[in-house]
Amino acid sequence: MRLVAMDRARRAGPFSFLHAEGEPISVDKRVRVNRQIRISPVRVIGAEGEQMGILPVEEALAAAESQGLDLVEVAPTARPPVVRIMDYGKFKYEAARKAREARKKQHQIQIKEVKFRPGIEPHDFDFKVRHARRFLEEGNKVKATMMFRGRQMAHPELGREVLTRVAHELEDIGKVESEPMMEARTMTMVVGPRTKA
Repeated sequence: MRLVAMDRARRAGPFSFLHAEGEPISVDKRVRVNRQIRISPVRVIGAEGEQMGILPVEEALAAAESQGLDLVEVAPTARPPVVRIMDYGKFKYEAARKAREARKKQHQIQIKEVKFRPGIEPHDFDFKVRHARRFLEEGNKVKATMMFRGRQMAHPELGREVLTRVAHELEDIGKVESEPMMEARTMTMVVGPRTKA
């Protein structure tokens, strides 16, 4: 009864764990459990990681059921296929928990935008550059956007000058990934954080 319930409880999602020898075994949504394993004979690994040898699939299932555990196919492409006796529900829970922990530790690089105008005052310029510097220190990219209005469109070189000054101010902590480009009424430049060598 428990084994049938475990089969029904299977969910899709990639997981991996280590084989008794320490090599990674990947388990994905197509993993076969218990009666879904049809190929016989199979190489069986016990619940404690011990080798049980090559057995017919019926004997391996009986061994798993006698321990109250599941028979899980871990290396379907091997000849003979490798199966392991384990608590599949507990294994899936642990794998999902490890995946969640790994996602928490990842840092997503974001693009933060800082807007400028061609006739920006020195204090405003310094203030915005400080913000851009903080974004780069956090490991994010900075998109410096120069916004033109009305007659300012006739002098895009003034905007390019300001963006060049921004790049010069940030060159110790960031590098220009895309040079200033004009798009309609805006000119944009992307500065990425320098990789620590």
